[in-house]
Amino acid sequence: MIFSMHRAIGVLIVVCVLTSCSDYSFTKFRDSQSLSSFINRETVEIEDSGVLSDSYKSKISVEEIWSKRIGKGAENLYLKLTPSVIGGHLFVADQYGKLVATDISSGEPVWQIHDKNVNYTSGAGGGDGMVFIGTGDGRVIARDTQTGNLKWVAKVSSEILSAPTAFNQITVVRTGDGNIYGLDSATGKEIWNYDRTVPSLTLRGNAPPVISGDRVFAGFDNGRLVALDLKSGQSLWDSPLAIPSGRSDLDRMVDVDSAPIVQKNTIFVASFHGGVSAISSTDGRILWTREISSYAGISVGGRYVYVTDEEGSIWALNAETGASVWKKDELKERYPTAPAYYNGHVVVCDSEGYALWMNAQTGEFVYKSRLDKSRIIARSLRAADSLISYSSNGRVVATRLK
Repeated sequence: MIFSMHRAIGVLIVVCVLTSCSDYSFTKFRDSQSLSSFINRETVEIEDSGVLSDSYKSKISVEEIWSKRIGKGAENLYLKLTPSVIGGHLFVADQYGKLVATDISSGEPVWQIHDKNVNYTSGAGGGDGMVFIGTGDGRVIARDTQTGNLKWVAKVSSEILSAPTAFNQITVVRTGDGNIYGLDSATGKEIWNYDRTVPSLTLRGNAPPVISGDRVFAGFDNGRLVALDLKSGQSLWDSPLAIPSGRSDLDRMVDVDSAPIVQKNTIFVASFHGGVSAISSTDGRILWTREISSYAGISVGGRYVYVTDEEGSIWALNAETGASVWKKDELKERYPTAPAYYNGHVVVCDSEGYALWMNAQTGEFVYKSRLDKSRIIARSLRAADSLISYSSNGRVVATRLK
């Protein structure tokens, strides 16, 4: 059974709001004070100047390069459908079978197709000169990056929620039932299949497989990260990031739903009800772990690892040790996206359609802008010198620092 994220957020995330009496001043009755004068007293309200207030003033200048609606998004389903930069184009897909290759600088379409009666359930992935899309009925559709011409269609075991990827003539596909396929990039024919059992209850989403050199790194819903040989699919190592525990299926959920990030010989990865970990890419040895539960994901920039935890707090961790550098709690009820690192800043978007920028070194909020009235659940993407954000109703906005 797949657990809907709309319900998961409501069931799994409990936000405790604590109000400190020190934030308010109380007027006490005095014998000489009449009741009417007390009721009619002038009230002085302290204005909130924080990042979520209407009076917030941005500290940096960010310009909008272009903004347009491309397709219809995935408002009715928890599908991130994150845009991708492949072969010099920005690719945007919606859940109704539309795929558009756009010019990054202008947002103008280069080519577009509409697969009628097909539901796309993954964002676009690429490699080996092709762009790939996964569908809800378990098909992988491969098209030429430059022209959009159909190359092949392959059938796999179940729906595809994470973008397929390819390198060195192997296309790697992750399915919702715990399989990873290695397909021939020329024909779509299956070369190998790696299978893991899926727990009875999981979050709706899968960590996309990541290819680095001759290895594939993939996280699973049972809280494990594996390294596979790209050519053969043979397991090279299998590392537990979190151990399921608790009485209920909810308690035992330890999904790895965000993409692992490979930096030289280290892999950074996060799991739900588990932690954020740094792992040796050579042998799967855990270098450090922080007990920070996350389903949104992480990013790496400079010396820090940035993570959005399950409650909506944003953290910066030292990449060498995992030690906390800073933490921001202001967005706890706004369900922020995974962080994106961009030109010395950390950017998240939220359920109200806002983009919020932080200084990457200090965590100070420095800019806020509403990009759309629809929620944003997909991580923003760096494309050339711009930052691309994508809302659930298909609005794509390109911004950059002035």
